Amino acid sequence: MTDFSGIAQQLKARLADILERSDEIEDDLRHPLDDDFSEQAVDLADDEALEGVDEVLRAEARQIRLALARIANGTYGTCANCGAEIPRARLEAQPMATRCVKCAA
Repeated sequence: MTDFSGIAQQLKARLADILERSDEIEDDLRHPLDDDFSEQAVDLADDEALEGVDEVLRAEARQIRLALARIANGTYGTCANCGAEIPRARLEAQPMATRCVKCAA
């Protein structure tokens, strides 16, 4: 079994960063609306953008958790499509990769 502890540490650090940023976004989204209608429009547009960023962060967090689960259960580094070994260089560049270069193309 290959040692992916370094990649796991990087994934855990990225996950912590994502969760922190996501919490900050959620706090920002809980603010009350301004009494001024034009300010409300700006706030709502900003909130919509923040929700989009939060959605992207949460999707990345899900992918990281899945990668960490594959590391834990010993399937990390195996192509989900063909079963071939995913080269370490690919995993280091794309740590959430589930397919080898050939299958990903």
